[in-house]
Amino acid sequence: MSQKISLTRYLVEQQHSNGTIPAQLRLLLEIVARACKSISHAVNKGALGGVLGTAGSENVQGEVQKKLDIIANDVLIDANEWGGHLAAMASEEMDTIHVVPNRYPQGEYLLMFDPLDGSSNIDVNVSIGTIFSVMKKPEGSAGVSEQDFMQPGSKQVAAGYCVYGPQTTLVLTVGNGVVMFTLDREDGGFVLTDENVRIPEDTKEFSINMSNMRHWDEPVKRYIDECLQGKEGPRGKDFNMRWIASMVADVHRILTRGGIFMYPWDKREPGKPGKLRLMYEANPMSWLVEQAGGAATNGRQRILDLQPTQLHERVSVVLGSKNEVERVTSYHNAV
Repeated sequence: MSQKISLTRYLVEQQHSNGTIPAQLRLLLEIVARACKSISHAVNKGALGGVLGTAGSENVQGEVQKKLDIIANDVLIDANEWGGHLAAMASEEMDTIHVVPNRYPQGEYLLMFDPLDGSSNIDVNVSIGTIFSVMKKPEGSAGVSEQDFMQPGSKQVAAGYCVYGPQTTLVLTVGNGVVMFTLDREDGGFVLTDENVRIPEDTKEFSINMSNMRHWDEPVKRYIDECLQGKEGPRGKDFNMRWIASMVADVHRILTRGGIFMYPWDKREPGKPGKLRLMYEANPMSWLVEQAGGAATNGRQRILDLQPTQLHERVSVVLGSKNEVERVTSYHNAV
């Protein structure tokens, strides 16, 4: 781009020129971006900052927490609770919601986040990231409760993620397409680097943990088997598999060059509809993918239409290039 456009300038233009976002949401997104920049610095220090390894604790899902999980969670809370834009926050790392303390002004928005997605990759220096979702607090509700968060993903007013890789990239939608910003470490700010992100409708790449194949349901087995048959099979083309085990990194690749990402239900825990969290991971990523021309379902229906019933609800996820997602979904609905 011939002229550097900062995140702040982009958001101000969205506010004034396009009327896409109100001022309070703009300020909230700037605070989230600054928090992501702080997390990026902690991630980059690695062993030098003493942030690697486990913290000796578990989150509400029973997963062992990394030191950086807790650090990232604290950074996001500390940055956002005093600005007057939020009523409450919810995180994958916390048992229940975090209501903005009475000593601070309370705003009209709700912030949900996975502070550090892909924690298993932290100690081996592979890309990880932060995912976030913003909704408005329902009008007329007194105080703040978990029930206020029980809104379908279609109610989001902003969503995004920050991937900490060779570059630190912030990806954002406010319902007006998908834009990408790269952290300029010399200037210290995020600079617009792609403002018309589009996912190709067709692809030759799939992303799934193949080691779980024996546990999958038949529609997923059918789809992957067809991909593996290559040119000689019913798809008539060769596919490549990519799997980073960090949803942020896998989805970022799909937003950049297309593909399909799948984390389906499997037989190991048949009572759980999936592994990924609906409100912290699936909803924001699904909206980003849809805003870029892709599709996202739980195998049978659009993820953004799902009505949450629990704060830490899980869901199956199939997202990415539109034609591939529709094919997988049709296989499920045919059963």
